[in-house]
Amino acid sequence: MTPATSASPTDAVPAEARNLSLQGALNLALDELLAEDENVLALGEDVGTLGGVFRVTNGLAAAHGSDRVFDTPLAESGILGMSIGLAMAGFRPVPEVQFDGFSYPAMNQIVTQLGRMHYRSRGALPMPVTLRVPSFGGIRAPEMHGESLEAVFAHVPGLKVVSPADPQQAYTLLKTAVRMNDPVIFMEPKSRYWQRGPVVTESEGAESEGIKPADSADGATPWGARIAREGRHLTLVAWGAMVARCLQVAELAAEDGVDIEVLDLRWLKPIDADTLAASISKTRRAVVVHEAPLTAGLGAEVAQLITERCFGTLKAPVERVTGFDVPYPSGDLEDEYVPNVDRILFGIQRVLEYQRG
Repeated sequence: MTPATSASPTDAVPAEARNLSLQGALNLALDELLAEDENVLALGEDVGTLGGVFRVTNGLAAAHGSDRVFDTPLAESGILGMSIGLAMAGFRPVPEVQFDGFSYPAMNQIVTQLGRMHYRSRGALPMPVTLRVPSFGGIRAPEMHGESLEAVFAHVPGLKVVSPADPQQAYTLLKTAVRMNDPVIFMEPKSRYWQRGPVVTESEGAESEGIKPADSADGATPWGARIAREGRHLTLVAWGAMVARCLQVAELAAEDGVDIEVLDLRWLKPIDADTLAASISKTRRAVVVHEAPLTAGLGAEVAQLITERCFGTLKAPVERVTGFDVPYPSGDLEDEYVPNVDRILFGIQRVLEYQRG
């Protein structure tokens, strides 16, 4: 197999907001990426014939050929090793690991090869690999089928990390990631795969309406964080599945007259510190919410960035509402582990009631 010359995108049709699930938005984005560039490949366990365990690649092998959307052996280290080799040969692979916990066997390839190759080669070998990782909990899966590994990936030099929160973000961010020449860990919130919402696709029609290609329906660029809900009294910072939960909390808080802003971080590396600081400077209070354990979680990095940028304006210390410092549980115990509405509301209450000594 030799790398092909990038094909021109097909003629676009006027944009109309489609009602898609997050899974459907990812499928559409991959379909369009495969159509526009023959170097894009999708690979992984059951990705081809079955269409993926969550059916994100459903129908793509039939549409684009089994040489571009294909199954691999059950060996995550081999999937990543193959993808790195394909990228070195000029392809733009989009590998999938079926569940986040299955990425552990591939950590050697991710850390020592994927993240370093561009640096090691002094720029001669870019790594346009987008690793799709169904992530986080919420589906009552068995052990090793629900993890929250964003801090692990974000700590690796050379990697970018991103997590969409809704169908529009899934479509937008996946297209942005695959077109990059850097390796991206694309963390898909598996509990939100069936969430439906409007998706504005790339087209000349969208551009004429003021929406640039790969931009969100709300006009936000595909880079950095976005304000998912405007507010005045406090900022909830979240990503992935926790964005929807924070929006739910904000609606409940509004019933008591508390106006909550919700910031969807989206890019977990690099973090959009400017948008983060602008939000906190306005509300002067912050609560960071994530599913991963508390200790050394990404919330600690976010809290430190807020402190560095906004120390003089903060009215209270930054609060974190997170998972616990235990292995991610399976089954029914998941409900006790993942931050719920009450825990987030208690975190908000602690910040709002804080009094300096």
